Amino acid sequence: MTIDDQQQLFIKMAIDAWNIQIERTNKLFNSLSDDDLKQQVAPGRNSGVYLLGHLTAVHDALFSLLGLGERLCPHLDEIFVKNPDRSGLQQPETKQLRNYWNEVNGKLGNHFNNFSVQEWFQKHTAISDIDFQKEPYRNRLNVLLNRTAHLANHLGQLIFLKK
Repeated sequence: MTIDDQQQLFIKMAIDAWNIQIERTNKLFNSLSDDDLKQQVAPGRNSGVYLLGHLTAVHDALFSLLGLGERLCPHLDEIFVKNPDRSGLQQPETKQLRNYWNEVNGKLGNHFNNFSVQEWFQKHTAISDIDFQKEPYRNRLNVLLNRTAHLANHLGQLIFLKK
């Protein structure tokens, strides 16, 4: 197996892991009512609505971090990234958050499927050229692996909303 074949295999494994977590999260979100999502995953913890908004905002940030163009929902950061749940800030309707979630992840999936092997191993936008020369593992693929783990973590919390 050549290095190129190994890189392609590794990328496929990473994208498959991302897609599996997205599918599992979609299935869970689709099985929960808006009222279910208003509940806290555990006493004193985040609500499902907050986690939906948080995950959407974090995934939306991938557009700029991976150099894919303008973000779709930058307005969600203030509510779901920079502030905790129950901050008193006005949240979008749950239906709108569900739409944002689907739109963001659908467009990301299209980009991910169209990246070449070389593009996956390019630096992301939050690292300088000098630092990337020293740490070439800080690339787009590493970001995808990180965000997949982040999603899996929150999916583990969201499962507690299932009755």
